[in-house]
Amino acid sequence: MGGHGYHFGNLDRRLQDRFWRLVSSHVHSVNAAVNGLTALPGTALPFAATRAMSRFLRNGAVGFHALLEPALDAVRTALADSPSPFALVVHDWCMFQFHTHAGKADRLQRTHANDLGYELGTALVVDAADGRPLGPAEFRLRTGAGMRTTRSGGAALPPGHVDELLGAMDESPRWQLGKIPVHLVDREADSVGHYRAWRAAGHRFLVRADDRFVRWRGREVRLAAVAAGLGPQFAEVRTPSGDPELVAVRTGIGRLKVAEAEVVLDRPAKTRRGDKQVEVPGPAIPLRLVVSRVVDELGVVRAEWLLLTDVPAAEAAAATVARWYAWRWRIETYHKLMKSSGMNAEEWQQERGDAFLRRLLVASMAALTVWHLGRDESPDAARLRTILVRLSGRQMGRGVDSTPAALLAGLEKLLGLEDLLQTEDLAEVLELARKVLPTLFRSG
Repeated sequence: MGGHGYHFGNLDRRLQDRFWRLVSSHVHSVNAAVNGLTALPGTALPFAATRAMSRFLRNGAVGFHALLEPALDAVRTALADSPSPFALVVHDWCMFQFHTHAGKADRLQRTHANDLGYELGTALVVDAADGRPLGPAEFRLRTGAGMRTTRSGGAALPPGHVDELLGAMDESPRWQLGKIPVHLVDREADSVGHYRAWRAAGHRFLVRADDRFVRWRGREVRLAAVAAGLGPQFAEVRTPSGDPELVAVRTGIGRLKVAEAEVVLDRPAKTRRGDKQVEVPGPAIPLRLVVSRVVDELGVVRAEWLLLTDVPAAEAAAATVARWYAWRWRIETYHKLMKSSGMNAEEWQQERGDAFLRRLLVASMAALTVWHLGRDESPDAARLRTILVRLSGRQMGRGVDSTPAALLAGLEKLLGLEDLLQTEDLAEVLELARKVLPTLFRSG
C-alpha cells in the first residue's frame, strides 16, 4: 500500500489523505477492549482523533462508492496476474447486533424484539485460480431506514436476501474486473425463479442446492438420487503437483472427490403474493450438477455438496467447480475479521447506518492490507509476517504461519512502535525500562 497507489475517482486529495490516516488509525482499533477509534501514541489527543473521525463519517460529499474504489483498484491489480479467465464473486450476509445500542435510531428489526442491528450483504472477489480473497466489490447495508450501498446510484430494498443478487450481478460489469464473474452463493439462493432471472440476464453462477427435484435421464428425481447414481464416476481431485486435494470441514480434513451430471430444472417457481404462495411457470433450465464429496482415510463421506452451475464443462472442469465452492468460506472469515476477530464492529458507536458503512469501508482497507500481506510470497513479506505474529502474541496452529487476525493485531503494535520512535530513542526507552522495571527488562 506504499504511496497509496489506489484510485479514488473524483475524491479530492485532502479527503484522500484523511482517509489513509483513518485506515492507519483503524489498525490501532483491533484490541477487544477498544470500542471506537483510538489515537496512535504520537498523534492528536483521543478526543481530537474521534472528532476528526466523526466529521469524516458525516461528510455526505464522500460517496460510499468512492471510498470503495481503492479496494476495487487492489482487486483489479491482483486479478490482472491471475491465470484464470474467471473471477469468483462470493455473496453472503452477516448481522451486526446492536440490541443494546439504543442510540442507533435506524436499527433493523428482524425476527424478534431483540434481533436489532444492521445487516450487511457483501460481494467478495476471490481469485478463481488459487482461492485467495482479494477484496470487496460491493457492500449493501440493510437498516431500519432503508438500504445503504456502495453501488453508484444506490439500490432498492428488496423483500429478501436472494432478491438483492440480481442487482449486484447486473452491477458487476461496472467493477471492470477484467475477468468473467462467477457468482457463488450458499444454498439459501437455491431458487428456480432466481436461476431463471440470472440466466436470462446472462450471468454465470454457482449455488449449493438442497435436495430438490430435477429432471435427469428423462425422469424426475431428487438430486440425492442423482448423486447416488453417479457412484462409479466419482474421481479424486488432484492438485497441480499431483497430490490429493485436501479440504477442511467441521469434522476434520478429507480428500475431495467429484462427479457430475447434466440436469434440467423445469418445475414452476414458487413466490409469495400477499399472504399466499403461488406457482410461476417458466422455461426449463439446463444446468450442471457437480457432486462434491469430502472423504476421510476410511472412505467415510464427511461432507457432500450438491452444486448447480451454468458454467460450461468446457470452461471449468468438475474438479475446478468443486474447488470454487470449497473456497466459499473465505467470505465468512472476512465477516469474522470485521466482527469478533479483528475490528469489533459491533462495539462501534456510530448512531446512523450511513456513518457505520463509511467506517466499515475504512476498516475494510485495513483488513485488505493484511490480506495482501498474507498472499505476498516474497521472502521479505514472509519475514514481516513472522515479526507481526510475534508482536501479536497469538499462537498459530500447526502448519499455519499466520492468520489475518494475528497480522492485524501485530500491525497495530508495529504502527504504534513506528509512531513512538518518531519522537523517542529506542535505546533510551529500554534503558529507562531497565531502570524502573529491572525484573522485566534485564541488561545483556
